[in-house]
Amino acid sequence: MAAFLTNIRYVAWSALGVAALFLIYMALSVADYPFGDRVFWEAALRWTHVLCGIMWIGHLYYFNFTQIPNMPKIPEEHRAPAIAKVIAPAALYWFRWGAMLTLITGVLLAWNQGYLLQAYTLGAADDPAFSAPKNVFIGIGMWLATIMWFNVWFIIWPNQQKALNINNQYPDLAADVKAASAKTAMLFSRTNTFLSVPMLVAMTGASTLF
Repeated sequence: MAAFLTNIRYVAWSALGVAALFLIYMALSVADYPFGDRVFWEAALRWTHVLCGIMWIGHLYYFNFTQIPNMPKIPEEHRAPAIAKVIAPAALYWFRWGAMLTLITGVLLAWNQGYLLQAYTLGAADDPAFSAPKNVFIGIGMWLATIMWFNVWFIIWPNQQKALNINNQYPDLAADVKAASAKTAMLFSRTNTFLSVPMLVAMTGASTLF
C-alpha cells in the first residue's frame, strides 16, 4: 500500500478509473440512463469540468495565497534553485493545463445542455422579448472564465517563462526585464483571483437559482 500511495501517478490514474467506473455504474445500472443519453454525458462532463476546475483554481489560489506572499521570506540562495527552478515550473504546468481543460469541458457542457450560444451572447440569442436569466447569469460566468483562461495562456504563462527562464528559453534576459515580467504575471494572476470569485458565483448559482 505504501508503494502505491507514494506514487502520485498510481494514485491519480487509479482514482480516475474508479471514479469513471462508479459514474458508469450509477448512470447505467441505478439511474438507468443509456450510455449515449444526453444526461449521461452531462454527468460525465460536469464531473470532469469540476475536477479540472479544482486543479486550475487550486493552483491559482496556491500561487496567490501561499507562494507569492511567502517568497520574500525564503533566502535568495534557496529561492531560485528550489522554487523558481523546480516548484513553480511544475505548478505552472498543472495550472495552465487545468485552465485549458476547464474551459474545454465547460464549453462542451454548455453545448450538451443547449445553452452555449445563448450564454456566450448573454441572452442575445434568446427570444428578444425574453432573455432567460439563467443564460445571462451563466454567460457572465463563462465570459469571466474565458478571460481568466486568456490571461493564463497569453499573459501569465509567457511572462513566467521569461521571469523564471523556464526550459532555458531566455538565458540572456536582463534582470530588469525578468522583474517586469514577474510583476506582470503576478498582477494578472491577482486579477484572475479577483475574477474567480464572481465567476464561481455565476457557475454555482446558475445551477441552483434558476
